[in-house]
Amino acid sequence: MSTQRAGWFRPLWRSTTGKFGVIVVALVALTALVSLFWTPFPPELANVDDRWLGPGWPHVLGTDNAGRDMLTHIMLGARTTVVVAIGAAVISTVIGIALACLATLTTRLVREAMATLIDVLLAFPVLIIAAMLASIAGQSLWVVVFAVGIGFGVNMARVTRPELRRVLSSDYVLAGKAAGLTTSQNVFRHVLPNIAPVYIVQLSWSMGVAVLAEAGLSYIGFGASANDPSWGRLLAETQAFINIHPLAVIWPGLAISLTVLALNLLGDKLRETTDPTLSQRMAKAMPAPMPTVTA
Repeated sequence: MSTQRAGWFRPLWRSTTGKFGVIVVALVALTALVSLFWTPFPPELANVDDRWLGPGWPHVLGTDNAGRDMLTHIMLGARTTVVVAIGAAVISTVIGIALACLATLTTRLVREAMATLIDVLLAFPVLIIAAMLASIAGQSLWVVVFAVGIGFGVNMARVTRPELRRVLSSDYVLAGKAAGLTTSQNVFRHVLPNIAPVYIVQLSWSMGVAVLAEAGLSYIGFGASANDPSWGRLLAETQAFINIHPLAVIWPGLAISLTVLALNLLGDKLRETTDPTLSQRMAKAMPAPMPTVTA
């Protein structure tokens, strides 16, 4: 198993979409890390004389309507994006594992109750849950993180519950029970490592939803607070001037689009890489090459 998991990255890197996802995600994470120590200009610096400068030196991406450096605020927005993505992933993992285990490993009454609860919670889209919590608790980055984490945690529980059932009926889990392992020992030694591929894929998708939710809620005024830099709020602040300086709108929009696209493509490729049966089914579904006829 360990050899198979160690080989995930190789086919992922060989794929064009996988390579794109890895490079973009790594670049966003590196930008967020660098912004903790250095930015081209101080974030609070605004120079009215430098309004609407085009890309050049020293403002590589130009400036906005207040004369602020766009690259600086794109870098700061990457920090918020990484915090939201990682925070939502952690919360959704905890909630997803807990709900999936309760819906599979407990008594029949509890299993049926948890299955019903999961179905009810799935009726509410993640963005709606985030907007509702944000309207109640006010503008906060952590409201978005918890809302997306809860919403996607429920979705993870639904996806992994059948996989969890399949693993529980496997020979190595039954052998563990025969050897005297408790339910919790079996879960941590055998069950969770074998459903990890499903969770890795779902985490990648949940991160993409988290980035999009934070940007969307910040755009309409329900996301990050004014003290937290955000690509969504930067997009909202500059879109009113799109006729004057369209490049100022393009940069935050491009950052959001590329990050969400990379995370989704990465999730799709991880699914193909970690699920050999899917690769086999896709290979069988491809039409056979036409035979060549030679004279």
